[in-house]
Amino acid sequence: MDNLSPMWEIMGPGIAGAVFGAGWWFWVDAVVCSAVKVSFLHYLPEIFASLAALMFNCVNRDDVSYDYYSPYGDSEWRLKLWLFVAYVVSFVSLSAAVGLLIQDALTDKGPSVWTDVASVLQCVLVLISGLIYWICHSED
Repeated sequence: MDNLSPMWEIMGPGIAGAVFGAGWWFWVDAVVCSAVKVSFLHYLPEIFASLAALMFNCVNRDDVSYDYYSPYGDSEWRLKLWLFVAYVVSFVSLSAAVGLLIQDALTDKGPSVWTDVASVLQCVLVLISGLIYWICHSED
């Protein structure tokens, strides 16, 4: 945490929360204003993006070291594996949102294009907020 300014450590969680809230606001606004009923399948990318943000914020950034290798440290590779799985879940949720956008734009059977764009925007903002919080929060 030595390289972060004290102002970033103070303001970062608030900024992360605002970005997270903005992402969910876009999605809820699009669902409420949609002319057709949005299926549960369209909710899954948002749920998994929020789950991924929670997953990689369960790991303390200071516990993952990159400067040395210790063959006796079993917990470090588990943390890195957990982070890897969290990032896989986040990118799968984002790609699912983009896939639903393309599918609905080509078939005209799903919700409006704005609903799908809001889904992609929500996934991006939730994942960015999770990264902002992971970078700036400290356990002190």
